[in-house]
Amino acid sequence: AKMHLYNVTLQKNTAITVAVYGSFSAPKMQEIAVGRGKYLDLIRPDENGHLVTVCSMEVFGCVRSLSAFRLSGTTKDFLVVGSDSGKITILDFDAARRMWKRLHQETYGKTGNRRVVPGQYLATDPRGRAVMVAAVEKQKYVYIMNRDAASSLTISSPLEAHKSHSICYSCCGVDVGFENPLFASLEIDYSDLDDDPEAEEPEKMLVYYELDLGLNHVLRKWSTPVDRTANLLIPVPGGTDGPSGVLVCSENYIAFKHNSAPHINEEGLGTDDKDLKVVIPRRQDMAPDHGLLIVSYAAHKQKDMFFFLVQSEYGDIYKVTMKYVEYGETFKVTKVEIKYFDTIPVANSMVVLRAGFLFAASEFSNHRLYQFQGIGDDEDDSIIGYMTIGEEDTAEEDQEELPLFKPRMLKNLLLIDDVDSLSPILDCKVLDLLREDVPQIYSLCGRGPQSTLRILRHGLAVSELAMSELPGVPNAVWTAKKKYSDTYDDYIVVTFINATLVLSIGDTVEEVTDSGFLGNSATLLCGTLMDDSMLQIHPLGIRHIRRDGRINEWKSTGKRNINKATCNERQVVIAQGSEIVYFELDESGSLVDISKQDLGQDVLCLDVGPVPEGRQRSRFLVVGFPDRSVRILSLEQDLVPMSRLVCTVEPSAVQMVTMPSETGEVQDNIYLFVGLSNGFLHRCTVDSMTGQIADQRTRLCGAKACKIMKVKAQGQNSVLVLSTRTWLCYSIKNRFHMTPVGQDSFEYASNFASEPCPEGLVTIQGNKVRILALERIGDSVFSQNTVRLKCTPRKFIKHPTHNYLIILETDHRTHTNQDKEEIKAELKANTRDEEDMDRDDDEDDDLPEREYGTIKAPEGTWASYIRIYDPHDNVTHDMIELEDNQASISLCTCVFHDTRGEPYLIVGTVKDLRPNPKSAKGGALLTFRFTDDGTKLELVHKTVVGGIPHALCPFQGRLICGIDNIVRLYDLGRRKLLRKCENKNIPNSIVSIQKHANRIYVADITESIHYLKFSKDQLVMFADNWTPRWITCMCPLDFRTMAGADKFGNIFVTRLAEGVNDDMDLDAGGKNWMWDRNAPNSAPQKAEEIVQYHVGDMVTSMNKTELTPGGQEVLVYTTIMGSIGALVPVQSRDDADFFQLLEMHLRQENPPLCGRDHLAYRSKYFPVKDVIDGDFCELFTTLPYVKQRDIAEQLDRQPEDVCKRLEDMRNKVM
Repeated sequence: AKMHLYNVTLQKNTAITVAVYGSFSAPKMQEIAVGRGKYLDLIRPDENGHLVTVCSMEVFGCVRSLSAFRLSGTTKDFLVVGSDSGKITILDFDAARRMWKRLHQETYGKTGNRRVVPGQYLATDPRGRAVMVAAVEKQKYVYIMNRDAASSLTISSPLEAHKSHSICYSCCGVDVGFENPLFASLEIDYSDLDDDPEAEEPEKMLVYYELDLGLNHVLRKWSTPVDRTANLLIPVPGGTDGPSGVLVCSENYIAFKHNSAPHINEEGLGTDDKDLKVVIPRRQDMAPDHGLLIVSYAAHKQKDMFFFLVQSEYGDIYKVTMKYVEYGETFKVTKVEIKYFDTIPVANSMVVLRAGFLFAASEFSNHRLYQFQGIGDDEDDSIIGYMTIGEEDTAEEDQEELPLFKPRMLKNLLLIDDVDSLSPILDCKVLDLLREDVPQIYSLCGRGPQSTLRILRHGLAVSELAMSELPGVPNAVWTAKKKYSDTYDDYIVVTFINATLVLSIGDTVEEVTDSGFLGNSATLLCGTLMDDSMLQIHPLGIRHIRRDGRINEWKSTGKRNINKATCNERQVVIAQGSEIVYFELDESGSLVDISKQDLGQDVLCLDVGPVPEGRQRSRFLVVGFPDRSVRILSLEQDLVPMSRLVCTVEPSAVQMVTMPSETGEVQDNIYLFVGLSNGFLHRCTVDSMTGQIADQRTRLCGAKACKIMKVKAQGQNSVLVLSTRTWLCYSIKNRFHMTPVGQDSFEYASNFASEPCPEGLVTIQGNKVRILALERIGDSVFSQNTVRLKCTPRKFIKHPTHNYLIILETDHRTHTNQDKEEIKAELKANTRDEEDMDRDDDEDDDLPEREYGTIKAPEGTWASYIRIYDPHDNVTHDMIELEDNQASISLCTCVFHDTRGEPYLIVGTVKDLRPNPKSAKGGALLTFRFTDDGTKLELVHKTVVGGIPHALCPFQGRLICGIDNIVRLYDLGRRKLLRKCENKNIPNSIVSIQKHANRIYVADITESIHYLKFSKDQLVMFADNWTPRWITCMCPLDFRTMAGADKFGNIFVTRLAEGVNDDMDLDAGGKNWMWDRNAPNSAPQKAEEIVQYHVGDMVTSMNKTELTPGGQEVLVYTTIMGSIGALVPVQSRDDADFFQLLEMHLRQENPPLCGRDHLAYRSKYFPVKDVIDGDFCELFTTLPYVKQRDIAEQLDRQPEDVCKRLEDMRNKVM
């Protein structure tokens, strides 16, 4: 049968490759535009210093570079994007729709990340007059920016600044005031090497390109040689703000360069024949022969000063300042100063915000937001002044004078917020080790000391702000305001069986008795009305607490007490058994009894609808009855029924909420949420005029009856559903989301708002009242638990008998624990001998390695650990450090024959491995036995093998090992593993081995997947693939089908034909081919590739699993940049045709933001085949209603039907 898959992203890329600062949404807004591979986000710090995502859009391409510019005289910034579309894209942010809007898009080359196609580098003129887009090699274009008569941005035709046989390393715009725009570039001209390979190495040059605005032409104005290790250009403010020019960052030095008159030293003498350089301070533990490079920078400019923060490859930040004097009509530099500032994890980009924040987009850990505590002006930090070095000086002579420093705890920066980043995900498993019925996603993330094990659960992250135990078990909790218009709540009202407790919200939460609430009775409902009066409904009546303190009471009549109640800001409805009483707030501030009616059967639940904007009252009352029906009654026509919804079981809760419309036909829709007693939730739309119910959707929330509460999320109306789990229903960009909240279930919850927590929940759990804050709604649907690891995690597996994890951690150029202690002791002794003892350095002696890095070891030095970790108790039971410079690279557990079911752990290691060029002194297989109930490891023996054991897999009571290009079968022996048979016909090097029944699947590093079978003590290849692929991971789907991924971001599914012959004795012609057909890639049968899809990021793991109990099996994959996705089988041909047509229409009506053709992007290396891009289809909800309606008509559907099918496909995953 033909396979169709539907791709959905569960977690978008968390890595940030580039970040730029600007005011994109409004004047004077401090925002950061970040590129996350195929995503373009806009983030900003809120009033509490937490980073919030304003907008996140997938560009269906690769964001290679970003730059912001502002036209002279304007107050907003535009964003220039360099991508793989072969087009320069200029974006403006639409604050109303919270989306990036494309202003201009100009084609200049082919698509793809090609070295000769511009887009890798972007440089903008500081005055916003021109933009240069450059390629790695040869090509550069300059575009002139201007305004037309309507003050709209215009862009010119491209002006060429090409130079053949040149490689560009960095470029930037030079600040020259309002003179002709100037761009600087670091280049090497290799034309001589092309003609003569033995010619001298060419010099690296700093080149200035000038855009002549009068002649409309780009000139190569000036060039000067720079150090061959130069890697980064930093523009220096010019015009009236500074001396202009650039800082050239190279190994160990930062040099100031400009094409103007001579530099001036402090004595006033010119130094035209020398470069102005400054030495980069280095750590005391750095090897003298190891160079130090600057990898990122941030600039801060004010009216009277500017400085730069530059970061080294070790994470150390230095502050660079410049002193200059007037020299004619310009400024000339007299001194460049650099000093150690602070140390943070290495960042891809750094941005300084004017509000006093530093944003660091970390390379291998969480992204950080710091607040400046100082700007490094303390005199105790040594300043290294400028040096002038002529051509006669040599780098070797200056090595001895390199200034040294010792990293310290943060002094000038204070960590305010961090944003979780999973990048890079190295391995992943989907397991239920915590026995929660819903599986968790276990991911190995990070590199070096910043490595972590992340335990991901489906649910929004929450943080507990306060918790209080009560003497009894409460029934419900609400919050109330003294004034209806107040932003924050003033009271927390907790009700018990026969009492009510009122707590005031302030600096502390305290009980109050003067609130006016009745304390000796249970409370059914409380709230604040529009006239700033408060309402308490209890079983015996209604207590109306007026603004001036007067209290009005309404007593229930007869023997029936009030059992249900609801209200909005002007209307109150109560139920006494089957009788409904309706009140309204009149102009004098009194509650007036409007109508009373007996509905003929008991009321199970009820809710009054929200008051529409511009009206005095709501039209609708929704009521749930024991006859399994929910009815909408008219409050304007004496409770006349208007519509009815029939349920399968009795309703337990109802709510009517105004939320953004999915289709965009109207701005807001009235949604009816109906919770059932069996744990299901219905969501319907209600016509605002007729009250008719339509577009019913159903979702299982748990095993208990649902309770529904109105809350606020991201400033919008949302709904909280309580069952076995707690769910939040909210809308982002007109798309409905339903996500679990944390991992706990609550008996009751209500909205909570205070100054420290603008959007939170107050909940009841047993006898505890908890105040929770919802974190980063919309950024992620997973909550995380983080476990710190010592080294880079390579692989991990589940313990064979317990719910433990066995993790391999291995790092190159890393000392063992003993070596580290010896080096630290030696450095400490030397430092104390050389320096005064006045300063106490004890607090900085043991800095955490995860923040400050570790001491670098020589090439070929490895540290490896085997860890047994218990996620339930968060305990590491055992951690073994490998000796003799062994690097662990593979592992598996195996139950061998005749061992009475005892499992063994096999670890593949390699000794003295050097990655480049690759060499090693041989590999080994370490066999361990589990002891102490599986919590400890005991080495049984070591088996030396000839090569590197890259892959291990248990197979029928034996061990399959992939050693270089050899597949070898081992059995357990007393002193070592015993070799049984092998196959030497894998083309290059084995990277993975999987098994299914009696078949063995072997992945070669460059030649895709090979199929082997073990029979008669032979391992024989009977099939392989036509297409060569650089495999990164694979996963068996069934006996004939394999899913795999390559390092270029492609996912594929390959399948053997129905009648494939895996009998090794005879082929179709009756000849024996076991011996004469074992040449590489000459298997007699070929697998067919039935699915092709380009993800856009390198896939590192694949798991066939269920993410919900009893749900559909899906293929979950993770990528190197921290994203998690799933491929869902499409079960009907009708669904496949529907989504393929929807995808086709969206390609025409809504092309990707940066101009990449969607079909070409998903077919980047191979034509996309039988995979539907669900992320692209979900853009349907972001379109204007007119386009939605046109596309839906082409599909013979209504826009609501399209939205429902999109939601159903995502709900199949989780």
